[in-house]
Amino acid sequence: MSTTASTHYKKPKVANSSAAIIKESYPVLEMTCAACAVSVESMLKSVEGVRNAGVNFANQTAWVEYDQAMVSPDTLRSTIRSIGYDLVIEKENQEEVREEAQKRHYRLIRQRTILASILSLPIVIIGMFFMNMPYGNWIMMILATPVVFVLGRSFFINAWKQAKHRKANMDTLVALSTGIAWLFSAFNTVYAQFWHQRGLHAHVYFEAAAVVIAFISLGKLLEEKAKSNTSSAIKKLIGLQPKTVLLVDATGNTTETAIAQVRTGDVILVKPGDKIPVDGTLVYGDSYVDESMITGEPVPVAKKENDLVYAGTINQKGSFRFKADKVGADTLLAQIIKMVQEAQGSKAPVQKLVDKIAGIFVPVVIGIAVLTFAAWMILGGDNAFTHALITSVTVLVIACPCALGLATPTAIMVGVGKGAENNILIKDAESLELAHKVNAIILDKTGTITEGRPVVTDLVWNAHSENRALHQSILLGLEHHSEHPLAEAVVNYLQNSTLNPPRLQFFESITGKGITGEAEGITYLVGNSKLLNDFNIPIDQQVEAKAAALQEDARTVIYFAGEGKVLATIAIADKIKESSKAAIEALQRRGIEVHMLTGDNAHTAAAVARKVGIKSYHAEVMPSFKADFAKQLQSQGKVVAMVGDGINDSQALAQADVSVAMGKGSDIAMDVAKMTLITSDLNSIPKALNLSHKTVRTIKQNLFWAFIYNIIGIPIAAGVLFPFNGFLLDPMIAGAAMALSSVSVVSNSLRLKAARI
Repeated sequence: MSTTASTHYKKPKVANSSAAIIKESYPVLEMTCAACAVSVESMLKSVEGVRNAGVNFANQTAWVEYDQAMVSPDTLRSTIRSIGYDLVIEKENQEEVREEAQKRHYRLIRQRTILASILSLPIVIIGMFFMNMPYGNWIMMILATPVVFVLGRSFFINAWKQAKHRKANMDTLVALSTGIAWLFSAFNTVYAQFWHQRGLHAHVYFEAAAVVIAFISLGKLLEEKAKSNTSSAIKKLIGLQPKTVLLVDATGNTTETAIAQVRTGDVILVKPGDKIPVDGTLVYGDSYVDESMITGEPVPVAKKENDLVYAGTINQKGSFRFKADKVGADTLLAQIIKMVQEAQGSKAPVQKLVDKIAGIFVPVVIGIAVLTFAAWMILGGDNAFTHALITSVTVLVIACPCALGLATPTAIMVGVGKGAENNILIKDAESLELAHKVNAIILDKTGTITEGRPVVTDLVWNAHSENRALHQSILLGLEHHSEHPLAEAVVNYLQNSTLNPPRLQFFESITGKGITGEAEGITYLVGNSKLLNDFNIPIDQQVEAKAAALQEDARTVIYFAGEGKVLATIAIADKIKESSKAAIEALQRRGIEVHMLTGDNAHTAAAVARKVGIKSYHAEVMPSFKADFAKQLQSQGKVVAMVGDGINDSQALAQADVSVAMGKGSDIAMDVAKMTLITSDLNSIPKALNLSHKTVRTIKQNLFWAFIYNIIGIPIAAGVLFPFNGFLLDPMIAGAAMALSSVSVVSNSLRLKAARI
C-alpha cells in the first residue's frame, strides 16, 4: 500500500568533536598469544590522554583514539615496549614494516623450531627407550638446557616483563611449566641420592621440557603461516596500485617517479595495460578502462576528457594523460584498503567477552596448577611429589588461551576478506556478526532498486504539433538551459539529432513545476500539469489518458507546450536494475520483510514495487521518515537493515542495525554505512547475509572447540583419570595438543575462504 509522509526533513545532529582527538592504527610486534593482546590493550588504555584502544591479535594491529595535546605516538610506543612488545609508529611504509617484521618473526620461529626439534629428538629417544643408559640423564640435561633457556628464552623474558606489571600470558604458562620441569630434573640428575636414600627413583622430565618448547614453537610457526593467509585480501588490494608512475612535465617530457612522490595537480601518462596509480581527471586522449575492481561490472568503461579515473583500475586501449586529484591515502583504492583493514581489526561483540575470559584465563590456570600440586601432595601417596609436579606442569602446558583468542578474529578477518573479494566492503565486525539476524530490510528506490539514471523512454507528439522539427529544436534549446536532472535525460535523448536550437529571448525556471522560455516571439513551457494550469493550457482527454498509462508504468511524465496547447508528452523513467527482482525474491525466500521507501510519487513507487514484487512501500517520503520508519520496525523487535545510496538516506543508514551503501552513491552514505557494495548489483545483499551466517557459524565452531578443549584437557592434565585407570598425561603430549588446538582454530577459519556465498 502507498502512503505519503507528511514529516519534514530534519538536519541530522552531529556530535561535538575536538580537533585534537585522533584515531590511528599501528602494527604491534612481538605478540605471542591472545593474552598478549589483552595486556597491550590495557596498557594503551592506561596512558593518560588515550580515550579508547583496541588490539587485534589475529592481524597484530592496535587502534588508539587519543588526544594529540596529551599523548604522542612515541609515548604509546615506550609504554608498549615496557612490557616486551613494540609499536610501529612510522607512517611511511607502515604495512611493509609490519609485513617485514612478521616475515622476520616467522623466520626466527622456524629456525628455533628446527633447532629445538633436532635437539629434542635424542632426548625423547633416551627418555623413552634408553632411560637406564650410563650418563643418560646428563646427556639429556646437556641437550635440554639450550632448548629451554636459549631457544625458549623469549618465553622467560616476556613472562618476566609481564610479571613486573602484575600481568600473565601464554609465555607465563610456558616459562613456569618448562622451567619447573627443567629445575626438578636437573636437581634429580645432580642429587639423585636424595631420592635413592628415601627408596624412590629420581625421575627426570627433560624430554617434556624440551619437547614442549619444540611443539609450542611448531604450533606458533603454523599459526603465523595461517594468520598471514587470512590477510591475503589486503595484499591483493594493495597489489592493485603500481609502485611507479610516468610524470609529464610542462614541456611534455615523461619521468618515471615513485608513486609516493606524486602530488595533487601532477599530470601522469598511462599506457595500454597500465594500472592507474591515483584518482584523477582525464585531460588528454581517450581509452577504455577496466573498472571491475571498483564497480564489479566486467565491461570496460569508455573514458574521454574530463572523465574521472580511479587508482587500481586498468587501462585497456589507448594512451592518455590525466591530472592527479587524489593521491596517497585519499584515493578511492586507499579508502577501500583502509575500510577492510579497520574491519579486520575491529572486534565483534562476542570477541569482547572472549577477551575478558582470556584476560583472567592465565591466572586461573596458574591457580588450578597450584591446587593440583597441593591436592597431589596431600592425596598422592608414595610418589606424591613426583605426581604433584608432573600434573601441575601438564596443567600449565595444556591450557591454551590462544585457541580462545584466535577463534573470533581469524574468522572475522577471513570473512571481511571474502567480502572484499565479492565486492562487499565490511567496515566493522559488529555488522558482519549481526547481518545474519536481519529480518526486515528497507530499500531506497532510486539508485538502489533502479539505475538512478533517468532516461527518456517515450516522446509522443500530438496531432496539433505541425512543425515538429522546429518544436523539437526549441525543446532541446529549453532543456539545454535547465539545471533539472530530468532535463539532462531529454538533452541526451535529442542531442544526437541534427538540430540547431534557436536563440531564446527569455528563459525562467519555476521551482517544483518546470521551465518557460520564449523563442521567435512565442512562449513555450516544459513541466508538469501544475505549470500548464498556471498558464491556462488545457490537457485534452486523449493526452491525459496517455499520461496516466505512462505513469502507471513507473514513468515520470512532463509536458511540452506552446502556442496555447500541449505539443508533446515526454515520459522519463529510472530503469529497474536487472538484478533487483531476483535479489528481492532471494531476500523474501529467507523470510525477510522487504520495504521500499522513496521520495518519488505514488504512481511511480507503486509501479516499481509491483514489478519487483514488493508489497510494502511508502512514497513521497522525506529523509527523516526513513529513519523514523527504521526506528518503528526496531520497536517491533525487528533487526533492520537499510540499503541506500544518497545523502537523503544517511539518517536511516545511521539508525539501522545493519547499514548498506551502494558504492556508486554519495560519499556521505558510504561514510555512514557499515557495509558498502562496490557493485550496483543488489544480489550482493543476499551474499552479504550468507557471508555473515557462515562467519558466525565458524566463530561458534571455533569457540566450541576452544572451550571444550580446555574444559576436557585441563582436568585430564590435573590427573582426574588416575584414580580410575592410573592414567597421567605426559607434558610432552600436552604440549602437542595445545599447539594443535590453535592450529585447528585457524585452519577452521581458513575454510571460509573456499566457501560459496
